[in-house]
Amino acid sequence: MSDSAVTVGAAAGPPTGPATWLPLPDVAERLDISISKVHQMIRDGALLAVRRDGIRVVPEDLVANSTVLKHLPGVLTLLHDAGYNDEEALRWLYQPDEGLDGNAARGLGGPRAREVKRRAQAVGF
Repeated sequence: MSDSAVTVGAAAGPPTGPATWLPLPDVAERLDISISKVHQMIRDGALLAVRRDGIRVVPEDLVANSTVLKHLPGVLTLLHDAGYNDEEALRWLYQPDEGLDGNAARGLGGPRAREVKRRAQAVGF
């Protein structure tokens, strides 16, 4: 975890949300890209950012090592196409589900990614 990662208590965010958030400058540093590229990724739906305590942040576990989780952009597109806004997509990703290694966000980082995509696709129907 970086020095400026933000830990948000349950009262400040969704109770099923991530415990640790990265401010956008930290995302840029971790991905080794410019902050404007991070903003572009958010606009393009390749990365999810929400406001917490007045600043835009990204769940730390959606940025694995020096890259965004491989299947995240596709899942976000499916959720947005189904009418979900960013907060609703965040809740969907972090809704407890033991069949997906605890939740869909965790499932995206492992062998359950196909199942996460299948479930996101089913949301639209």
